[in-house]
Amino acid sequence: MIRPLQVLVMVIAVLFFARVLRVATVESRPVDQESTRGRRKRSVQLALEFVEPEEMAGQRIDIDLAVVIGRGADCDVTLSDTYLSTRHARIANDGGDLSIEDLGSTNGTYVNQELLRGRVLLERGDVIQVGGVLLEVVR
Repeated sequence: MIRPLQVLVMVIAVLFFARVLRVATVESRPVDQESTRGRRKRSVQLALEFVEPEEMAGQRIDIDLAVVIGRGADCDVTLSDTYLSTRHARIANDGGDLSIEDLGSTNGTYVNQELLRGRVLLERGDVIQVGGVLLEVVR
């Protein structure tokens, strides 16, 4: 015989798993689908500007599609920093918005001094750290 409390627990369990499935579905969507829904495309494109190392300060990186930063010769932006991985991070232009993801680097990628987890949208003024290199998101 099934008691009312057992039915209640089963209903709660089913609702919990339905919520987990919904969150997993939303989180697994590519950024470009989420970020462009209900938004207009930016008329002025965001870019990156070197803050450190000092000899590169002020240099600008415009991102048309995507840019891979690292020590490797096959990267779009190759830097000789011992704290960078061969392929450290990827920055992509998602319909006028910039997003960043770590490519499994040893030392991690930071946005505004927070360790990056997954793919993150960037806003103007955000500071990215890859190894000993600092980049700021600018217009």
